[in-house]
Amino acid sequence: MAKLDEFVAEFASFVWGLPLLILLTGGGLYLLILSRFLPFRYLRHSIEVLRGKYDDPNDPGEINHFKALSTALSSTIGMGNIAGVAVAIAIGGPGAMFWLWISAVIGMATKFFTNTLAVMYRGKDSEGKLQGGPMYFITEGLGKKWWIMAAFFSVAGLVGALPVFNVNQLTQAINYILLSPNGVEVTFTSNLIIGIILAIITAVVIYGGLARISSTVSKMVPVMVALYFVSVLIILIVNFDQVPYYFGLIFTDAFAAENYAGEPFLGGMLGGLIILGIRRGAFSNEAGIGTAPMAHGAAKTAEPVREGLVAMLGPAIDTLIVCSLTGMAILVTGVWQTHDVNGVSLTAAAFNDSIPVYGNYLLLVCIAIFSISSLFSYSYYGSKCLSFLIGAKNKHYYNYFYILSILLGATTSLSLMINLIDGFFALMAIPTMTATLIMAPRVLKEAKRYFLNLKASSNPVNQK
Repeated sequence: MAKLDEFVAEFASFVWGLPLLILLTGGGLYLLILSRFLPFRYLRHSIEVLRGKYDDPNDPGEINHFKALSTALSSTIGMGNIAGVAVAIAIGGPGAMFWLWISAVIGMATKFFTNTLAVMYRGKDSEGKLQGGPMYFITEGLGKKWWIMAAFFSVAGLVGALPVFNVNQLTQAINYILLSPNGVEVTFTSNLIIGIILAIITAVVIYGGLARISSTVSKMVPVMVALYFVSVLIILIVNFDQVPYYFGLIFTDAFAAENYAGEPFLGGMLGGLIILGIRRGAFSNEAGIGTAPMAHGAAKTAEPVREGLVAMLGPAIDTLIVCSLTGMAILVTGVWQTHDVNGVSLTAAAFNDSIPVYGNYLLLVCIAIFSISSLFSYSYYGSKCLSFLIGAKNKHYYNYFYILSILLGATTSLSLMINLIDGFFALMAIPTMTATLIMAPRVLKEAKRYFLNLKASSNPVNQK
C-alpha cells in the first residue's frame, strides 16, 4: 500500500508540472484578458439570469439555470473547500490562500468560456438525447477527427469523477468528531460501515437520474453555504482581533513562502507555493477541468452566453467565499501552527477552538451536507463519460463502479485519495483547456452578438 501511495503521489506531481500550470493558469489568464474582463463587467446580468429573469420553458435542455449551477456547485463546494484548503495551509502557510484567490479570478473567465461552449456545441448521445460537456464540444465544435481527445477526457473523467476524496474526509470527520471522543474504537470495520451507509444514501438518489439529482442538490446547496457562512462568522467574531493581521499575512506570505514545505520548483519555494495554491484551487472550483460543463450543458436555454455567465459565478461562490471562510477560520484560531493534524481534522480543530462543545458537531453537519451533495453530482459526470465512450444504454454500469468506490474511499488513506483525484483532474484539464483555447474566438463572437441583442431589446425605442 505504501508503494502504491508513493507511485500515485509521483504521478500527481508529474502531471501537475509546469506545462499544465501554463495551460490551466496561463490559458485562463489569456481568456480573461482576451474577453476584457467580461466576467466582472456583466456580473449583475449573470445574477439576473440565475434568478430566472430570462427563463423560457420551451428552450432546449433538461434543467433551469439555478439547478444547473446548483448541480455544478454541489460537486465543487465539497471537501475541497474544507479539507483541501486545510491541506494547502498546512503545507504552504497563509500565502497559499492568495494563490487560491488568483485561481478563482482566473477561473471565472475559464468557466465562462468552457460553459458557453458546452451549450454552443451540444451533441446527442446514442439515444438521441441532447448532451453537453467537453467531450461533446470537442467533437461538435472541432469535428469528429478530434474524437481521440474527447475520448481521452472521458476516460480520465471515469476516475476523476470518483467520490473517494469526499468519502475519505467525511469518514475521517465522523471518526475525529463523533466516534473517538465518545469512546468508539475506530477500525477498518467501522470505516466500512460508514462507507456502506453512504453508498446506500447515494444509490437512492443517483438511480433517479439528473432530475432527482438536480432537484435534491438545488435544495441542499443554499442551505449548506448559509450554515457554513454563519458558523465561520461566529469564529471570526470570537477571534476578531486576529482577522486584520492574518488577512494581511495572506498577501505578504504569498511571495515569501518561508512556511512552504513542498518540493522546490520554478526556481525555488515560491514556485512550489504557487503550484500548491493553483492545484488546490483547481481541485476546489474545478475551473478548466471540465466537470461543470457537463452540468451546465444540460441547462434549458437557447442562449449559450447566458449559461456561461451563470457558470462563472461558481468560482466566486466556491473559492472567493467558501474557501476564504475556511482559510480564515484556520488562520485566526492559530490551529495551523499548533495542531499536528491535516485535512478536515485541522478545520475541526479550528471550530472546536472557537465554539467549544458544539463547534465540532456544527462542522460535522456542514461536512455531511457538503460531502453527500458532492456524491450525487459526481456520479452524473462519470456516467456521462461512460455514455460517450460505450453508449447511453450502458451508462448505468458506471453507478455500480461508483458505489463500490465509496467503500474504497472510506477505508484508505487521505494522501492516496487526494493524489489520485488530483492526477486525473490534471489529465481532464488537458483536452478541456486545449479545445477551449482553440475555440475562444467563437465564444467572443457569440458574446458580441448576444450583448448587442440584449442592448437592443432593453432600448425603450425597441420596446414600443
